[in-house]
Amino acid sequence: MDLRSLRYFVETVRLSSFTQAAESLHVTQSTISKMVKQLEQEVGAQLLIREGRKLTLTDTGQVVHARGVEMLATMRQLAVEVRDTQTVERGQLTVGIPPMINLLFTPVLKAFRQRHPNITLTLREDAGQAIERQVAQGDLEIGMTVLPAAPGLGLRSAPIASYPVWALAAQGTFQKNRSTIKLKSLANTPLVLLQDDFAMTRTLRAAFAAAGFEPRIAAQSGQWDWLVAMASAGMGVALLPEPFIHRLAIGALDAVKVVDPELPWQPAHVWRASYLSHAARAWLEVCDEVLSAPAVRG
Repeated sequence: MDLRSLRYFVETVRLSSFTQAAESLHVTQSTISKMVKQLEQEVGAQLLIREGRKLTLTDTGQVVHARGVEMLATMRQLAVEVRDTQTVERGQLTVGIPPMINLLFTPVLKAFRQRHPNITLTLREDAGQAIERQVAQGDLEIGMTVLPAAPGLGLRSAPIASYPVWALAAQGTFQKNRSTIKLKSLANTPLVLLQDDFAMTRTLRAAFAAAGFEPRIAAQSGQWDWLVAMASAGMGVALLPEPFIHRLAIGALDAVKVVDPELPWQPAHVWRASYLSHAARAWLEVCDEVLSAPAVRG
């Protein structure tokens, strides 16, 4: 059913006049008559009874008029809601976020809620590599991972920040007053790492291979705080990004920065090389303002 002819019909009924409807819609009276006639042909029944200047709805006309009013109201509401999303007043957004990254985003969430209270934001927690696959498959519009993202997925990425990786171990494991440790020095040391589906572990394994050794892995976990507990118990050395070091009470732990090479931990947004919703663009804007992608700290 043509919405324009429906609109002309509803306006004619509202004003009970072809002439006044034409004036209201800024068209000719013949156009109004033609469009109402077209609507009657589409419906297959007469909608209006014309008796001189008086217009009366037929039974079918009453049904078409009632539903037409509803349909036109729905179209007006649709236009309003589309306009709202384009001005970031409304919308929905689901962001994939790994458990290791979520601690960095409390200030981002607060700022986003304050600036865009009418955007429904949902956080979906999963490992970085799983989030990359979900974004590539279209299950998520945007997500976070740790660079480098898996090749071959066709994802675009934007770094959020960059931090060095530190080694944590039970007190007395490293030489006193030592502040750094070379990666190769960990070749024969038991390590406690995150599980293999974490992008952090993918980065570490690539670094071990580049340094020419196979790591001795004592245990793996999906929880960074459990890695710290295992390191504190003397099970092995945990490798974690700098932001988590600053959030720990490390009085009973040795903490040294990994160097030669220094391993940058780079959380980043990933999305497909296609359209990004206004809500997603608003999220990226707030993240950029709040986090401001600092350089690797020395």
